[in-house]
Amino acid sequence: MTDLAKYRNIGIFAHVDAGKTTTTERILKLTGKIHKTGEVHDGESTTDFMEQEAERGITIQSAATTCFWNDHRMNIIDTPGHVDFTVEVYRSLKVLDGGIGVFCGSGGVEPQSETNWRYATESEVARLIFVNKLDRLGADFYRVVEQVKKVLGANPLVMTLPIGTEDDFVGVVDVLSQKAYVWDDSGLPENYEVKDIPADMVDDAVMYREQLIETAVEQDDDLMMAYMEGEEPSIEDIKRCIRKGTRELAFFPTYCGSAFKNKGIQLILDAVVDYLPSPTEVDAQPLTDEDTGEPTGEVATVDPAEPLRALAFKIMDDRFGALTFIRIYSGVLNKGDTILNSYTGKTERIGRMVEMHADERTELSAAQAGDIIAVVGMKNVQTGHTLCDPNNPCTLEPMIFPEPVISIAVSPKDKGSVEKMGIAIGKMVAEDPSFVVETDEDSGETILKGMGELHLDIKVDILKRTYGVELEVGQPQVAYRETITQPLEDSYTHKKQSGGSGQFGKIDYRIKPGEVGSGYTFESSVVGGNVPKEFFPAIEKGFGMMMEEGPLAGFPLLDVEIELFDGAYHAVDSSAIAFEIAAKGAYRQSMPKAGPQLLEPIMKVDVFTPEDNVGDVIGDLNRRRGMIKDQEAGPTGVRIKADVPLAEMFGYIGHLRTITSGRGQFSMEFSHYLPCPQQVADEVIAAEKEKKAAK
Repeated sequence: MTDLAKYRNIGIFAHVDAGKTTTTERILKLTGKIHKTGEVHDGESTTDFMEQEAERGITIQSAATTCFWNDHRMNIIDTPGHVDFTVEVYRSLKVLDGGIGVFCGSGGVEPQSETNWRYATESEVARLIFVNKLDRLGADFYRVVEQVKKVLGANPLVMTLPIGTEDDFVGVVDVLSQKAYVWDDSGLPENYEVKDIPADMVDDAVMYREQLIETAVEQDDDLMMAYMEGEEPSIEDIKRCIRKGTRELAFFPTYCGSAFKNKGIQLILDAVVDYLPSPTEVDAQPLTDEDTGEPTGEVATVDPAEPLRALAFKIMDDRFGALTFIRIYSGVLNKGDTILNSYTGKTERIGRMVEMHADERTELSAAQAGDIIAVVGMKNVQTGHTLCDPNNPCTLEPMIFPEPVISIAVSPKDKGSVEKMGIAIGKMVAEDPSFVVETDEDSGETILKGMGELHLDIKVDILKRTYGVELEVGQPQVAYRETITQPLEDSYTHKKQSGGSGQFGKIDYRIKPGEVGSGYTFESSVVGGNVPKEFFPAIEKGFGMMMEEGPLAGFPLLDVEIELFDGAYHAVDSSAIAFEIAAKGAYRQSMPKAGPQLLEPIMKVDVFTPEDNVGDVIGDLNRRRGMIKDQEAGPTGVRIKADVPLAEMFGYIGHLRTITSGRGQFSMEFSHYLPCPQQVADEVIAAEKEKKAAK
């Protein structure tokens, strides 16, 4: 058994191109896990092992790896930065105890960094900040620190200062020890010298050290009083305070360097050991009631002596079979154990357990609380399922995944691929909870739904290359919704008499628009038993089943409140089924009269453009029915934030590159639904009717 205080479960997360994967590579090299570092731009990095990742130079799925530094064991997860794969970041943060937020020295706090930072704050994960790429043109450490305060509303605690900028960046000043770490030009991480601080930086270094100590001692009243009276705290005391403040998210120790040039990585590894929490120091995961999903008040204490509790947070299919990644919160897991999946109520036997290093593996015979491992060949486990001791069943707080907003229709090019496609898609849905697949009952087409164009593009690519399924791909479709705008009161009677007992159910009901985001709510205010209580669930179910198809164009109906206030029943002929049919009839009768309206998904779009092209970009967004929210000039260009309907954003990247001569970038994520303008709604409804007529 290993000492849990020496464990660090950390994730590396950031915007696209801030250098997460390169930072992970350098950490693995320094800790002796790999002997030759692979470069992302050569398609050779260790954690980007999918063909699609190597080719595009982006990370698509989070990869896990384990290494050691100063007798401490680190489980590291490298997460993707692209907005279409945020679900990977979200589920990784869920099982981590600490993180490193990487920011680009010239790009600063980019849109995706905001989303990931928000996820990390919601998950209460302690973080270090690493300002990377200080050797790049336009890099400015102090500007990024200001952005962290302004844009993220976070409190960065500056621990190192850069020596030199851009091409002259040679090393860093450690603010706490007041020493300079300077690397030579060999590019090897171990070739550095510890020197005195350069003369022109002494004043800055002293000023930042004072700020550091003042912020740190706020964590300990006795030290603070002594410091006010002029007594300097010891390095151990300062480190203890920084550790406490980091754990409580009071501030975030901030480091700088260049991962690509191997400068400054050792100090981050030391900081992970010194300041990020071990599994026993973070708040224990709450347990929930498996029927209601409400917290029970109990927690999964991180302790090998407790009963087994673990969360499956990722499923991956690779050349050795299905792998289930598991974070063990309490207890011990041995090879050959039988465990219970509390979601399905079934037990499974643990066959092979492995410790992952990207796509290589080491066999294990046992693992304990605090470990992140993978189990080979589990049958019925999906992302977010709790695995526990059969004698002590429990459910850990589950994960919530975003709804997909874009869909494409696909069909295999030849008959032979139909079955192959079915099996492949089954595996892919298990791996990625934000990827949804449905079959259109009318046309028999397979509909793939995802978080964005890139997301679906990669899925089609994986089907083609990994599983050998050639597809015909349709145009991307927007996930429209419908709602109602007018309240109304109505009555409906279902009556059917055909020899023997008949069917009878009469309901009087009010329909009104609900709060935005409330979905479908049903309540009953029937008094005096005109409709017996046992029929309420059937009426609620009848309306609920119909909500899938709105009255305008058959899109799901949102934000509707239905109140049952009266009705009538027949002692012999009334039954649950009769009232369910009555509710369905009532829906068909009343919804078209309630002022139905088409809603479209609005995306939060963040565009980065050179200054010369700002006017063109804003003009183009306005033409796309966009609402400009904010624009902010940076050193290398302007960032424009806008809300734009998804329907207008297809193929935007190509258009943006044309306007900005290839220098513009953008990211977008789903924000909310808004009513469609009448002209757009008419076109969509007409197109849907045509489709139905063609079928």
